Amino acid sequence: MQIDIDQIDLTGEVPVREPERQYYFMAKVSGYVKRRSEELGRPMTFCTQTFGCQMNSRDSEKLEGILEAVGFVQTDTEEADFVLYNTCTVRENANLKVYGRLGVLNSLKKKNPDMIIALCGCMMQEEDVVEKIKKSYRFVDVIFGTHNIYKLAELLYQRLEAKKMVVDIWKGTDQVVEDLPADRKYSFKSGVNIMFGCDNFCSYCIVPYVRGRERSRSPKDIITEIKGLADDGVVEIMLLGQNVNSYGKTLEKPVSFAELLSQADEVEGLERIRFMTSHPKDLSDELIEAMKILKKYAVTFICLSSPEAAGS
Repeated sequence: MQIDIDQIDLTGEVPVREPERQYYFMAKVSGYVKRRSEELGRPMTFCTQTFGCQMNSRDSEKLEGILEAVGFVQTDTEEADFVLYNTCTVRENANLKVYGRLGVLNSLKKKNPDMIIALCGCMMQEEDVVEKIKKSYRFVDVIFGTHNIYKLAELLYQRLEAKKMVVDIWKGTDQVVEDLPADRKYSFKSGVNIMFGCDNFCSYCIVPYVRGRERSRSPKDIITEIKGLADDGVVEIMLLGQNVNSYGKTLEKPVSFAELLSQADEVEGLERIRFMTSHPKDLSDELIEAMKILKKYAVTFICLSSPEAAGS
């Protein structure tokens, strides 16, 4: 879905349905970015730092797509007008990296009080982490988690209006919001989210607690996205999920991961299909057979069978 945010009517009521609601707030933020850029005599800039897995990397592409759509220009320096950290919490060291970087951002914000700092991702799903940031890192402007990354524009608008820290953490969700912008990093390959969350609750792994319970995207939406990518020149896709072997179980009409792979294998223009991550307990004979016979499947996957794999 392509929407021209410059054509959105901002005089009416705020839409309730998604993604129309987010496009409304994108238009709101776009107006602010334009005015502020004129005042500065240059485009407003943003910088993102991504910690963690390929799922986080794909989430960051979506976040960057929203920021570019509202008029920000990406830069590789944290001396930007808007800085966003997409965090990981699989290992303690990942948390420590973020705390260390926040110390640097504090110094930068003292030089530029108008800088806006946002934190999202798995680390923000931990209550003690959020409380620590609210108490010890009060210069942070926006905090949100893994379930509502699509709300970036809305949360940013709230921050601009309230001029105080905005915290929006969800414990879980059954929503899968589609059709928002994304900034793909490579012209020839792309990640494609097929599901979110995990139901395994392995003793060593925090993922189900920070990513929530399993919820699968509809196969129709996934294949439509893959076809669009192939039409845009993408020849390799990476199907992403916390446990792709379990794909389809939460759908109203269940579809197995093997069936989804077979549908993706038929997309014209696509040459390679990869996937990660998977859990061995959900590996079916049907999937093994699909991996054997499908023409475009390339052997690249990680099984979540150990703490080391979970942190990869």
